[in-house]
Amino acid sequence: MSTVLNTIGRCGLVPVIKLDRSEDALPLGEALIKGGLPVAEVTFRTDAAEESIEQLTSHLPNLLVGAGTILTVDQVKKAVDAGAKFIVSPGFNPTIVDYCIEHKIPITPGVNSPSQVEMGLERGLSVLKFFPAEASGGVSMLKAMAGPYKDVKFIPTGGINAENLNTYLTLPMVHACGGSWMVKSDLVAAGAFNQIVTLVQEAVFTMHNFSLIHIGINENSEEEALQCAQIFEKLFNMPVKNGNSSVFAGKSFEIMKSPYLGSKGHIAIKTNSVERAVAYLKTFGVKTLPETEKRKDGKLKVAYLDLEISGFAIHLVE
Repeated sequence: MSTVLNTIGRCGLVPVIKLDRSEDALPLGEALIKGGLPVAEVTFRTDAAEESIEQLTSHLPNLLVGAGTILTVDQVKKAVDAGAKFIVSPGFNPTIVDYCIEHKIPITPGVNSPSQVEMGLERGLSVLKFFPAEASGGVSMLKAMAGPYKDVKFIPTGGINAENLNTYLTLPMVHACGGSWMVKSDLVAAGAFNQIVTLVQEAVFTMHNFSLIHIGINENSEEEALQCAQIFEKLFNMPVKNGNSSVFAGKSFEIMKSPYLGSKGHIAIKTNSVERAVAYLKTFGVKTLPETEKRKDGKLKVAYLDLEISGFAIHLVE
């Protein structure tokens, strides 16, 4: 899989944007970055698309920009010359796909049938667009269609919104989702970029679904850890469970038998995808501590961040 497609997978959500005026491109791109989603698929349905892509790629190097609704090879050439880093087509056009493969341009063609999936497999593609997602049967259709193709990932697009986003993203075969509800054309035309920032942030937090799991407390010995846990049990009816390196009081408190990360302890935060959460947090300069990373089947599942908040380390858990 290409670096570009890996980046899209870590972002998890691709805003599909339609620009009627190229002068709206930069403020929209800045809104996406500010909202925590540094990726954009600019549809080639308007005369401003080519200039908009050029503006975005020239002035916002941290924004990953691609071109969507590509229907001809000529459009591919124009989009790539303007700076597009990936191509998205609504259907599986062999001429377009073969041209992109020949010129090493990442492409996700649209599919909604097993025959089209196999056309992609025949050409070595491992990421395909599932379009139109909801109209083609949604999650049920995707599960059924993807069943025989364990090595293929999909980017559902079409009918995706805040309400159904995570029903797709939690599926193992879903690489990312495409959507436009946070970057609607009427908001762009009205210059409502602050509102777009808010909608993008809401979409990002919906995707990550951050929530508190437990608070970790550092103690110096097993005896002290047990004493602490027993207080929680006595006062708040939180059962004590003694483990190898810590003692739990209910599910809310983990008392460490010896000091671990964080001068006071740690805060464990649950998220739908640690990999996507880490990619998002990197936009704020926050990274993981590599020695704390735990993976399963190649995917990052657990990691501590390289920061403390009021003396507490932050522990991400999927």
